[in-house]
Amino acid sequence: MQAEVGDIVDIERLITAFGEQFGGYPPPRLVRAPGRVNLIGEHTDYNDGFVLPMAINHAVWLAVRPRDDRQVIVHSLDFEGTASFSLDEITHDADQPWSNYLRGAAWALQEQGYRLRGMEGVIVGDVPIGAGLSSSAATEVAAAKALQVVSGFEWDEVTMALACQRAENEFVGMRCGIMDQLIAVLGQRGHALLIDCRSLAHELVPLPMGVKVVVADTMKRRGLVDSEYNLRRQQCEDGVQRLWEHLPGTRALRDVSSADLARYGHILPGVVRRRCTHVVQENERVLEAVAALQVGDAVAFGRLMDASHTSLRDLYEVSCRELDLMVEIARSVPGCLGARLTGAGFGGCTVSLVEEGAVSQFQEIVREAYQRQTGLAPQLYVCVASDGVGEVEWKAEP
Repeated sequence: MQAEVGDIVDIERLITAFGEQFGGYPPPRLVRAPGRVNLIGEHTDYNDGFVLPMAINHAVWLAVRPRDDRQVIVHSLDFEGTASFSLDEITHDADQPWSNYLRGAAWALQEQGYRLRGMEGVIVGDVPIGAGLSSSAATEVAAAKALQVVSGFEWDEVTMALACQRAENEFVGMRCGIMDQLIAVLGQRGHALLIDCRSLAHELVPLPMGVKVVVADTMKRRGLVDSEYNLRRQQCEDGVQRLWEHLPGTRALRDVSSADLARYGHILPGVVRRRCTHVVQENERVLEAVAALQVGDAVAFGRLMDASHTSLRDLYEVSCRELDLMVEIARSVPGCLGARLTGAGFGGCTVSLVEEGAVSQFQEIVREAYQRQTGLAPQLYVCVASDGVGEVEWKAEP
């Protein structure tokens, strides 16, 4: 694959650093795995629902070369540290915690029976850490691809995504759904990806021409996420159990429609009904959004983004002052078709759909107004839908 349009990482710097660490011959092979932004479909994944992420032009890169032993040695340019471990004994590294995502990928692949070869490499990335753009999944998927490149085993996309999810769940210890790893593997330039989180069926959805996706980091770091996330899950599960009596066979809120809630919602406690209403309607919004994109209707898609944020704020109650303010400012700018929080909530990022000709003005107005009202300097990223993980072609200088 070729480097993506809009990619920011300096490949020559990466290759030079590899040569300084390990020598320049034979030349390394180059792997890239993208971060992602979820366009619509929030808190639906653990309810067996639908999500619509896109891979972005911010990525994690690995320059790698096989070794003749079972050692893995990787130097991080971002963290200015080197980590090494044996594939025969993979343990956590408290001194270089960034390496646990690589270690986890190797552990998970070996747990699934893959025979791995040692490697040496240099890693660098420009996926903002802690902003909700999934730098962790990008690192895991890049590590899995690097290990495949040096070891030569067969690459099955969904299997690899599941292995990387297991790495994060069981080795790193962060509970997450499959969306982040799956989009990092399956993303395609110019497209979002509809994912059915129950079956893992997926469909590429073309993004309309003439618009850009702008991610705005509120710089409000997420509070309450773990405890509130678990509470929301419990409330959704409570709703399913209570609805079972009237809707036998219901396994998750994925199986409930708005019509079902209108008929039986009165049996649910008020807060549980609000949570269930968000998830049920959000699943329906995702499918409506896909239908809008398939006919190039960016305006309709933007309206659905707006409705998603309102639901996340009022029914699921996972927004916060900074997210609401960022969305309000974004929507006030001419050329913004829709805006919503993206991710778990309680801080982090918003995502906006903006007409291409209005992007510069959008960034300027949003940055100034938000900083004036909060004292926080936001980071804005104009994102291009990019390809998923792959080996990148490059030519060594003669």
